[in-house]
Amino acid sequence: MQIEEPRRPERSWKKKFRDAFRGAKLGARGQSSFCFHFFTTAAVIAAATVMQVGLIEWCVLLVCIATVLTAEMFNSALESLAQAVTDQFDPNVGTALDIGSAAVLVASIGAAVVGSVIFLNRLGLLLGWW
Repeated sequence: MQIEEPRRPERSWKKKFRDAFRGAKLGARGQSSFCFHFFTTAAVIAAATVMQVGLIEWCVLLVCIATVLTAEMFNSALESLAQAVTDQFDPNVGTALDIGSAAVLVASIGAAVVGSVIFLNRLGLLLGWW
């Protein structure tokens, strides 16, 4: 005998977007690392504006920003899920959380390298180094 799983009722697009924005708010609220990423985002946008980066450079910088913020959201979701599963120390949960943190680190380092290349090139062009 096969057991049927209860089906979740279909949600409207409006409800899907509402839930997504609620998730973004919950993921960003109270996360010290998210505050750092927002500060860094503002600094990158300010620097890109002052240095008059081109359209392609803007696109690359914005993809890097979105990637880091997305990785941070996934890490926050993983932390919330881990807290819901157990409040006891579990080495497997700890490993999963460490891997989630490493994903944010890799995304952040990648974004920093890409940003450095773009800004050093732009600085060189503005100062006539090349």
